[in-house]
Amino acid sequence: MEAKLQKWGNSDGIRIPSSILKSLKLKTNDKVNIKEENNKIIITKIKEEKISLEERFKSYKGHNLCKDFEWDEPKGKEIW
Repeated sequence: MEAKLQKWGNSDGIRIPSSILKSLKLKTNDKVNIKEENNKIIITKIKEEKISLEERFKSYKGHNLCKDFEWDEPKGKEIW
């Protein structure tokens, strides 16, 4: 498939056909890695690691924003 480089701001850009994007499961705003190897341009999708909430909290070093609180006495028809 032939494509043409076109001016895009201070750089050049190339359009990737939707059929190729679909087959590679690439979407708008996906992060990719671009490298040159043996006179070729190689574009690969960056796999973003999914981090669990538990893993995120393990590395959290900030201030604990949770405050102790008490349930007040019922004001209406609440059942405690």
